[in-house]
Amino acid sequence: MNSNESSLTALISAFGRAYHHLFDQPIIFDDFIAAQLLTEQEFEAVKINMTKGINFFNAELGDKLKDQPDEILRWITQIQLSPTPLARAAFCEKVLFNETSLGATQYIILGAGMDTFALRNPQLEHSISIHEVDSTTTQEYKINKLKEANLTIPSNLHFIQCDFTKNISSDFLFKNNVKRKRTFFSLLGVSYYLSKAELEQLLINLFKEMPEGSSIVFDYADENLFTEKGLSNRVENMVTLANASGEPMKASFSYEEIENLLQKAGLLIYEHLSPKDIQLQFFNDREDYLTAFETIHYIHAVKK
Repeated sequence: MNSNESSLTALISAFGRAYHHLFDQPIIFDDFIAAQLLTEQEFEAVKINMTKGINFFNAELGDKLKDQPDEILRWITQIQLSPTPLARAAFCEKVLFNETSLGATQYIILGAGMDTFALRNPQLEHSISIHEVDSTTTQEYKINKLKEANLTIPSNLHFIQCDFTKNISSDFLFKNNVKRKRTFFSLLGVSYYLSKAELEQLLINLFKEMPEGSSIVFDYADENLFTEKGLSNRVENMVTLANASGEPMKASFSYEEIENLLQKAGLLIYEHLSPKDIQLQFFNDREDYLTAFETIHYIHAVKK
């Protein structure tokens, strides 16, 4: 991923969370910082580009709503862009707070992008160490955006630059000021782009030297990823867009495959949410377009 692609991905991610904070009710995951990371011009540019993409997602709807750009944007954002990022972040941070109450003192965010957890939780500045792991270009972009928004980087937030899908291990983390203490990891929006062998090795490398009780939350696609079309073809669209971007989705898993993969890394599944579970927990009784994404599951796994 080059710097332009990194910036675009980060912008779109921040846009989705900002849009939800500003316009959706009820709130699933409230990232009240995200809007500050986009200038008014950037917000409008993403808004216009997404609205122009309606013919890819639903040409019939685009023709029907051609004089209602705000409704087109709401449809694209709530159907395609936001469901998974919002719900998995809400699930992850719920688990994180529980883990900190049980003794976790470090939070490592793999593929952090424009994550704002440290900024949204200043009360944790002296109780938990937060380490964001991502590429140099993505982290430089984020740090510049924080400066532009006059947001102060908390003292407990640390940046680790690397290709975490290839070059990371517990030993590497220890060399970058991570301690041998009970640790919570998040790996959100990443497993789809790794092969099964790559995901297995990543988890083995991460937890090899981590103490018992350390854990991870991640999302994964089930075995229907490449055959399921989904609501308004959104699953098929997701796979198509990933291919077009040059970062194709590689892997989907049955529950048994995920369970076996985790066992090889010394991890046990503590909580598993299916699409039906996610719908009931985060999207029930809504009156907008937001619904749980088909084929996507969430896992919380703990080192034995």
